Amino acid sequence: MTPRGAGWLPRGYHLESHSHPDGQLVYAAAGAFATTTGYGTWVAPANRVTWTPPGFEHSHRFYGRTDARILAVPSDECGALVGHPCVFAVSPLLREGILALTGQKARSADAERRLRAVVIDELGEVPERPLHLPEPGDDRLRAVTDLLHADPGRNTTLAELGRAAGTSERTLSRLFRANLGMSFHRWRTILRIHHALFQLTDGGSVTDTAIACGWSNPSTFIEAFTAVVGQTPGRYQADLGGFPLSTARLPVDSNRR
Repeated sequence: MTPRGAGWLPRGYHLESHSHPDGQLVYAAAGAFATTTGYGTWVAPANRVTWTPPGFEHSHRFYGRTDARILAVPSDECGALVGHPCVFAVSPLLREGILALTGQKARSADAERRLRAVVIDELGEVPERPLHLPEPGDDRLRAVTDLLHADPGRNTTLAELGRAAGTSERTLSRLFRANLGMSFHRWRTILRIHHALFQLTDGGSVTDTAIACGWSNPSTFIEAFTAVVGQTPGRYQADLGGFPLSTARLPVDSNRR
């Protein structure tokens, strides 16, 4: 990666689990990526940014050719930001601040600090998007979520999943709410939206993506996608070009795929 944290990454590039003493913002000026921590997975499509506070173990996987922007936030500047990993929508001002801090123009340390302060202030004004997929700690629940991860488009009922996991529908319903903080239907919807984002990033059509991810028709998929992502699948694909200002390439480690 360039010294200023910018570069193009190929589809499927994977950064293994690691942590930093400082906070980290990761933004895809073009493309999409996922950040995974012990708290679950956050997906950042075009015009979203992930935030990882200092000390959190995390990994990244990139989907589509991605113009990745990685911005370190010194630990002594993190107090105004939330203390857990999350995804935020990217406003025009936030985007320009991140692009400037990861661009080629050199600035003094004081100028960089002032610009980071603008980015941090803007994060406080931009709503967090509901793209977090929590992962379970309960073995029964993990058996069910593993089945769904393996085939997000499967339309198996909760009762059928319970039988496969050796537990009841009622118990699973309770576990989803108690362990993951959401209903089974909501968890599966977000899982499917994650996979839909990846397919759309790779150029899949809206109709094919809807069917592959478990929706019976494109209109219900578009409605669910828009509610979670904040834009239609068509608008998301149109925005994938993003603002690819960096020309540097990151070195590719063939083992990180």
